[in-house]
Order: sequence, then structure tokens, then C-alpha cells
Amino acid sequence: MAMMPRMELRQGQSLVMTPQLLQAIKLLQLSHLELQNFVEGELERNPLLEREDTSEGPLQASAESAHAADQESYDRAESLNSQEGMETRLGTGLDNVFQSEQPTVARLDSSGADSLPIIGGAYGGSGGSFEEGPDGFESGLAADISLHDHLSTQLDLAIHDPAERLIGRHLIDAVDDSGYLGEPLPEIAERLGVPVARVEGVLHIVQSFDPSGVAARDVAECLSIQLRDRDRFDPAMQTLVANLHLVAKRDFAALKRLCGVDDEDIADMVAEIRRLDPKPGRGFGGSTAETVVPDVFIRAAPDGSWLVDLNPDTLPRVLVNQTYHARVSKAARNDEEKAFIAECLQTANWLTRSLEQRARTILKVASEIVRQQDGFFAHGVEHLRPLNLKTVADAIGMHESTVSRVTSNKYLICSRGVFEMKYFFSAAIAATGYGEAHSAEAVRFRIRQMIEDEAPADVLSDDAIVARLKEGGIDIARRTVAKYRESLRIPSSMERRREKVAMAMGSR
Repeated sequence: MAMMPRMELRQGQSLVMTPQLLQAIKLLQLSHLELQNFVEGELERNPLLEREDTSEGPLQASAESAHAADQESYDRAESLNSQEGMETRLGTGLDNVFQSEQPTVARLDSSGADSLPIIGGAYGGSGGSFEEGPDGFESGLAADISLHDHLSTQLDLAIHDPAERLIGRHLIDAVDDSGYLGEPLPEIAERLGVPVARVEGVLHIVQSFDPSGVAARDVAECLSIQLRDRDRFDPAMQTLVANLHLVAKRDFAALKRLCGVDDEDIADMVAEIRRLDPKPGRGFGGSTAETVVPDVFIRAAPDGSWLVDLNPDTLPRVLVNQTYHARVSKAARNDEEKAFIAECLQTANWLTRSLEQRARTILKVASEIVRQQDGFFAHGVEHLRPLNLKTVADAIGMHESTVSRVTSNKYLICSRGVFEMKYFFSAAIAATGYGEAHSAEAVRFRIRQMIEDEAPADVLSDDAIVARLKEGGIDIARRTVAKYRESLRIPSSMERRREKVAMAMGSR
């Protein structure tokens, strides 16, 4: 067959995703904080975008009148605090004071009442009120002392040798928010060019600092330091700390044999261990925990239905400034400037439409979740139904991937608390007979409730839990019960029995 070039015409279909479409899909799965950061970046890049002004006329007028009243009071107070005003009010000159004294100026509030006088330099500063500046009294009270600063202060008092103080600084820098040393000593010694023994000597000094147990390399060392500070680190306790895995398993028989103590002593020793703090650094200011901001509000309506509203605080409000666009379009001098303005307008219009579409999609998905899980919102977790992405997607006419993106990092708040939207999607557990299937999350809740209500003399095994669930109409296998129990971090029946026996002996 001869090979020769030729032209052919073929017809086909393909999906082409524009950059705008890709970013619109990305917007769906962004959390509230991520979306805020994205919009802030667009506001900086695009001159045609601006924040929507939500202030209203009457409110703005009221605010302006209040501001004018405050300014008038402030001016009156400043005139009274001026030298001329004070001399008139006091009937004397300010220079009529002793040379060793400083003038005390009374700060007036807006009502004209004198507040407590602050003498300049009394608090190590140049004077001022409790409310002034970042170095004021109030901000000093509110500031959290970090673990790093707390340890550094003690280091300056405990070590005077410059080389050892430098080693101590590196050790403190390696301590995490929980209070543990997060870097091996050989690496620190190699980086500083000193023997490991010298680094370990400084580490022992740092480990003597407050809080007790800080700069430990593992949990056993952390507990050992705290026990030494309490003078409770005897040979039996040393053996117990060296076998913490048996404490976790509640294997008190093996612990008694290793430590050489009786039932009462082992109960006291375990109780002593539980009174210690395995994370000594958590009492100090560390990284700030992000507060979950719900995206959707769920409220009960008077007629028994549910009201689903979007949280306006999580919805960025941006507008396209058409007036500014018309002005700069006329002033464009060349094709490059015109292309830039046209691109900015297209991007701005796309962003506003995408944000609106995102809000509508979140509301639609949340409304369907509430409709499907009506029993949960009315009666609690026991009435949570099995639900998957396909069910919601088919009900609202969207693709499963879209529902998955919408429910990622989104939260709703109701009378029962704040829940991630993905919480309401759970697998189905078959029912005995021809009953309706049960949600896996509801089954987990029942297992936890059974174990919490069990009597000390009647600890439920996994087989007993299976039997009780089947009596309640839930067809479940023993291995599934064990898997759910472990996911709830609940020990086995044998470990729970040992723990309850030890607690009973310790309370006697």
C-alpha cells in the first residue's frame, strides 16, 4: 500500500474547558476564608471591581450625626485639656508647680466627666489613657504569652554562658505548641558544631523549666519529668511509665506482675498517671484556632417546615463599576489598553456571575439535604437516614461531582449545633426483614449509647451489641460493629472490664 499525504475531514465532539469555567468550578469547593482571600486578590488586580456598599441612607445620616456629636465633645474636651483652658478652669498657671513634679492631666470622656489621671512615665511609658495605642494597658492584659517567650525568659535567668544559651535558644525553637522537642539532638548538635553530650546537658536544664514536662522527646519522658517534680518516680512507677502500651490496653494483670504491686497500688499508680498533663505546652498561646463560620442557617418555621438561609457574612459582595469602565474606555489610547480594559470587564462580569451561581448552588444543595434528613433536624442523630451524593444530585438536577465540591468545607448551623455538610452523607446498613435501611452514623451513635449505658458488672461484648442491634431491627455483622467501635476510639469489652474493675478498686 502506497503511503502518501492526503487531506480528510472528520467530525467529532470534545469538551473544552475555558480558564473561566475551571475557576468557576474551583470556586464551588473553596471554603469561606479561601473565597474571601480569592476575592481580595481579584479586587486588587481588577480596577473595575469594587465592594458593594451595604450602608443605607438613614443609617449613614445617623452615623454622620453621631460622629459630628462625638467630634464636638472631643473638641470641647481638648479645649478644656489645653493649657489655656486648664489655667482658666484652675485659676492658676501650669508653671506654678514644683520642679520635681510632672503635670497631671485629667483625660475627659465625651460626657465631660474626669477620668483617673495618668502620670507620664508611671508605667514605663510616656503617659496616656488605658485605651491608647498598641502598647496600652488594656492590650497588655489581652496579649497571650507564647510558650517560646515563657521558656526564653527562664533561659536568660538559668544560663549565663553565651554558648550554652545559644544551644538553649535552638532547643526552645525546636519545641512545638504541645511542648515536645520536635528535632533529634544529633541534628541540633551537628548544625551547631558541638558535641551531643553538651546539647543534652542544656536540654536537661530546659526540661527543668515551667511548665513541668516541657521539651520532652516522647510521652514517657514527659510523664517521667512530671513525676520527678512530684517526687513520685520510684522504681515501680518507672516500670509503669516504661510500659505505657499496657496502660493503654488496660492490661492491669501484666502491670501488677511487672511492677510487683497489688491491685490497690496499681490503681493508685494509674490514677496518678492520668492526673499528669501529656501536652504541657497547650496552656500557652500558640497558633490561633480558626473558628468555623457556618455557610447556611437552618431554622424551624412556625408551620413545622424548615427555613434554609445563606449566611450573608460568607458571601463576598462585589460589583462592576460601569461608570468607571465607560470613563477609562474613552481615555484608552491604543489597542493594548483597550484589550486590557476589555479583559478586566470580562473577568469582573464572570466573577460576579460565578459568585451568584455559587450561592444559588449551595442553597439548593443545602435545601435538599434538609429535605432528605428532616428526621435528624426534628428528632436527632438516631433518625439520620442513609444518603449518598447521587441521591442529592438526581433530586436537584446536578452532577455528583458538583454536589461533592459544594459540600466540601461547607458548614450549616441548626438547633443541634454546627455540622459539615458531608456529615449527612453516610452508608446504608440493612434492616432486618423488610424495614427501611439505617444510616451508618445513626448506628455508630447507638453503639456509643449502649456502651455508655452499660453496667460495670455487665460489659457488652461485640456479639452482645450485635444481638441488641438486631433486636432493634438493624442487620449488622460483628466485624462491622468492631470497626465502628474502633472508629469511635472505644476499647474492647475486655479492656473496658479491666478499667471498670480498677476504678472500682481505686474508689474503695
